[in-house]
Amino acid sequence: MATLRDVLHKIGAVRKTRQITRAMNMVAAARLRGAQGRMESFEPYATKFSAILSNLASKLDPDIHPLLVKREQVSRAELLLFTADRGLCGSFNANAINRAEKWIKDQQANGIEGSFTIVGKKGRDYSKRKGLNLTKSYTYIYGKTDMAFVNEMTRGFIERFLSDEVDEVYVLYSRFIAIAKQEPTLIKIIPVEPPKSGVQQGETGGVEHLCEPEAEKLLIDLLPKHISVQILNAFLQNETSEHAARMAAMDNAANNCDELIGTLTLAYNKARQAAITAELMDIVGGAEALRKA
Repeated sequence: MATLRDVLHKIGAVRKTRQITRAMNMVAAARLRGAQGRMESFEPYATKFSAILSNLASKLDPDIHPLLVKREQVSRAELLLFTADRGLCGSFNANAINRAEKWIKDQQANGIEGSFTIVGKKGRDYSKRKGLNLTKSYTYIYGKTDMAFVNEMTRGFIERFLSDEVDEVYVLYSRFIAIAKQEPTLIKIIPVEPPKSGVQQGETGGVEHLCEPEAEKLLIDLLPKHISVQILNAFLQNETSEHAARMAAMDNAANNCDELIGTLTLAYNKARQAAITAELMDIVGGAEALRKA
């Protein structure tokens, strides 16, 4: 049975842990506000950009640009996987990695060779442990990413697609739904696919866009920008989701510390009461022995 001193040491250690988790919760909350503001400012632009470009692509011949042409035989596909650089964010990284594992199994079942470009140290470390086909990795770049960096990344994907090194490119990131919910989301960015129906999100059926210059030239100019916009949106969504997941995880950890402190305090009080009772019994027993002597 633990002594009173052992219980007091445990209570002190849990209280220090609670201080750390509360501090990390506050840091994550502060970072979340900034990341969420950037994400919410950019997301409507990315959504509308995608809707307009897909609407234009659905009305034109896909042969006008190779980025619109779907390969008849897909043998190689690449996944741009977004994970975090740090842990202590609950199941955030595990959810993304599990979804990536499902993607690679689906590709293998269809006879497609899968490769990875990974953003985040956790995903990179996982790929090395599993021996995955890793094309490139980026670590500790969240918050430092700008459109120039994303354009360079996009250029690399386009060059590999045009040179037949890959036949499809997907992006897997955690979409921010709410503070308590981040959803792994998989989208295909190359080749660019027109909508299956005539109605896009944010668009009404039968919308006709007036284009200057003509629609074909405008579409050709916008296709690489469209891919960059989707990748940058994934960066912002994943960064926001990471901070939200870490804030929730640290809040749960602080609450668990409070419960553990309560349990240990109760155990300490019981042990202390038992010790006092034992001492009283010894005193009473000694006094009774003296009286009878």
